[in-house]
Amino acid sequence: MDEMGDIVQEFLVESHENLDQLDRDLVALEQDPGSRELLSSIFRTIHTIKGTSGFLAFNRLERVTHGGESLLARLRDGAQVMTPETTDALLRMVDTVRTLLTSIEENGNEGDSDIESVIEAVTRCIDGTGAAPAPAPAPAPAPVIEPVAVTRPRATRTRKARVKAEPEPEPAPVVETPAPAEPEARAESTGDEQSRRSIADSSIRVDVDLLDTLMRLVGELVLTRNQMVRAIGVFADPAMTRTGQRLNLITSELQESVMKTRMQAIDHLWAKLPRVVRDLSSACGKQVRLAMEGRETELDRSLLEAVKDPLTHLVRNAVDHGIETADERRAKGKDPEGVLTLRAYHEGGHVIVEVCDDGSGIDPDRIAEVALSRGVVSREQLQFMDRREILNLVFRPGFSTAKAVTNVSGRGVGMDVVKTNIERIGGAVDVESTLGVGTTWRLTIPLTLAIIQALTIECAGERYVVPQVAVHELVYIDGQSTRIEYTSGAPVYRLRGKLLPLVRLDTTLGLTASTDDKGVYVVVLQADGRRFGVVVDRVLNTEEVVVKALTARFKDIGMYAGATILGDGKVALILDVPSLARRSHLAGGAAAEREAAAFALESTATAGPVDRLLITGVGDRRVAIPLDTVTRLEEFPVDRIERVGSREVVQYRERILPLVRLSYLLGAVSEDSGDTVSVVVYTERRRSVALVVDRIVDIVESAVGARGTVDDDGLVGSAVIEQRVTELLDVRRAILAADPQFYADAHRDLVEA
Repeated sequence: MDEMGDIVQEFLVESHENLDQLDRDLVALEQDPGSRELLSSIFRTIHTIKGTSGFLAFNRLERVTHGGESLLARLRDGAQVMTPETTDALLRMVDTVRTLLTSIEENGNEGDSDIESVIEAVTRCIDGTGAAPAPAPAPAPAPVIEPVAVTRPRATRTRKARVKAEPEPEPAPVVETPAPAEPEARAESTGDEQSRRSIADSSIRVDVDLLDTLMRLVGELVLTRNQMVRAIGVFADPAMTRTGQRLNLITSELQESVMKTRMQAIDHLWAKLPRVVRDLSSACGKQVRLAMEGRETELDRSLLEAVKDPLTHLVRNAVDHGIETADERRAKGKDPEGVLTLRAYHEGGHVIVEVCDDGSGIDPDRIAEVALSRGVVSREQLQFMDRREILNLVFRPGFSTAKAVTNVSGRGVGMDVVKTNIERIGGAVDVESTLGVGTTWRLTIPLTLAIIQALTIECAGERYVVPQVAVHELVYIDGQSTRIEYTSGAPVYRLRGKLLPLVRLDTTLGLTASTDDKGVYVVVLQADGRRFGVVVDRVLNTEEVVVKALTARFKDIGMYAGATILGDGKVALILDVPSLARRSHLAGGAAAEREAAAFALESTATAGPVDRLLITGVGDRRVAIPLDTVTRLEEFPVDRIERVGSREVVQYRERILPLVRLSYLLGAVSEDSGDTVSVVVYTERRRSVALVVDRIVDIVESAVGARGTVDDDGLVGSAVIEQRVTELLDVRRAILAADPQFYADAHRDLVEA
């Protein structure tokens, strides 16, 4: 439904609610005609309906309510008193308004029902001639008392929220206060009663505190569900297992439904930004057009306020320093009018909000130059930083490349505040920029703060929880093929050709430290614009956890973001990843990092080129896929796979994802994968394909020098990797097998972009 359709629907819902209240108030006013409170309430209600009717161009409805408003104004001002005839006329007006609303709901227009007799009755009450019906030869125009006010239907919502409700299969009859009316009008009003109530009954008003209570109870139910599922797993009882699965399903559906009641469209947050862009572009002497995509994307209401200031700051920077002036754009061959695009969409259980401008972009060389001059990084460190890492330097406190400071702010000033605020709610911020083309700021925001996906780890006998959004990958250290190295006493791990700084969680938290580097795990995390690894003893599992607030004493420690109750009933602390990075001195240019960079330079020179490969199993064969072609690894239930013609597809992130089974492509005998299939997803320019494999074996770094030739279609050769012959996949051939138009369409999308 478009925006105007949403306004009409909201108007209908609130008007039906208001009319039901009007019936009660008018009858009560007849018993107490001197009640100023009742008169004021009735007048405000009719005034709201009249004003919105004019805004939506419902002229007949506006005429009826305008006459009623004029009569109520005289009653309110004491110009005349309430009489039974006055009550009859006002109740007839309410019935007529109800009939017009029914026609709008059913047909999209006000219909052709009689309104002139009602307007005459109200007018006679104003003139003091009584309300008795008299046949008039010609319709009398509505009296012109005051100009029509234009308002939008907004009921008081200080602590209220609207919740969608399923209509009853057989709605109970609605008992309404009878009012004198002509037979035709009464028949028309009651005949369509069930249809009339459909849109009004589709929503109810619920106190926000009640929604918060429901969310808290659902959180407790999730904890109980986790405990029940874990307990049932101990017993090999099929009946209990089925009961546990049913409980798991119902709890998940209930959680999703309650979370939906707390969701609000991000359009509520974006509503003020057109004015911000308009004022800023005018102040800066620029021409900027604001485009919005995905404004219906929903976000937990508790997060909207937290995102408001960071998003506004990004928009102000984009207008002030991202987009060029009209003359500068003409000189570059661009449209004089710059475009600032706000884009929101769901991805991977998060909301992605992008602020994109088609301006001058950020110069990474300029970033590096300023970083060196201010001592943020050393020249040795810059040699091992890729373009993305250099761009992320703008998130350092006080960092700016603006040539002039304005009252809006320079690009980079305050970006550390943006990053801190987003990470405080468990999100992340990233930047992509192409010089001369534009810049995209990307905010990754969790759907809710109450229940999150988390990874449970163990260190020195204690269990901790890490938010899944901060986890990039897991690495097992066996001490042989993978091992921890040291430079100047600082632990590092060589991850795909780069040294990854490590933090020992036991040492950082003051636990009993382990001296053994074998049989441990490295959890690769990202904070403060860079990645680092946390060494832990075990990685247990991932599950939904309910975030519990900590007392002030724990908050003062600064290492924990909250606590949760695990499936076995024990309490686990949730680690604060940004704080962990800062406490471990990973954000600055320490001497140990410079020595690690020098160590990496020396090691890389002797090791030769290293290939990063994903090793998969296809039947009884090992097949290697270049890791830079892997976007993500997924598992799909078999029953989600559908067919389009002769091809297999699956619905994936609101798109149709084509599949290709490598066993078919390579002529291998596939293993029975059970209820799920493992896939390797490759994405380019928002187009994706999935390669189906039997299993994921490992991620390795190997200098693949000598390659054997293979004549099989779909392979580019073979090599010995980890003492085993491994076939090297022809990725392009595999992708074309899934989607023959993939590269052509991706190229066309690139050209159009």
